[in-house]
Amino acid sequence: MKTLLSALAITTALTLPGLAFARPVTLTTNLANYGGNGAYLAIYVTDASGAYAGSLWMAGGRTKYYRHLTDWTKYTGGNPAEVAGITGASVGSGQSLSLSLDLADKLFDAGYTLHIDAAAEDMRESPSEIKVPLTAANSGKAVKGRRYISDFSYSF
Repeated sequence: MKTLLSALAITTALTLPGLAFARPVTLTTNLANYGGNGAYLAIYVTDASGAYAGSLWMAGGRTKYYRHLTDWTKYTGGNPAEVAGITGASVGSGQSLSLSLDLADKLFDAGYTLHIDAAAEDMRESPSEIKVPLTAANSGKAVKGRRYISDFSYSF
């Protein structure tokens, strides 16, 4: 079900201009053993100028906590419509989140950046904890997180 929802979200938000030119991508986020409640994660993309391009996934379904995903909120105004249909459960300490979705080819090697904001109840917020350029060269390479995320990678 997550795969279907992710594919629908990506299709509408980031692949309409190049639907015929999309590639399957797997996003893997491994959380550290931080010892707290499940983390909310906002996974989104900005373009070469730093402007918000769209949301890929929101882990955590209670909209009242989205404001703690501060960079995502800055870009979207915290609008839950930005993640309508592309949400799932928060991700627990030491657990992994793996998403398979289609991303437009035009996003790779064109200055787009994937961001992940993280926050956990009664703990500090971690805006843009992961920030990685979407390039073919970065496919399969793990990027270390700062607080809640042990590492993140994408591959196609």
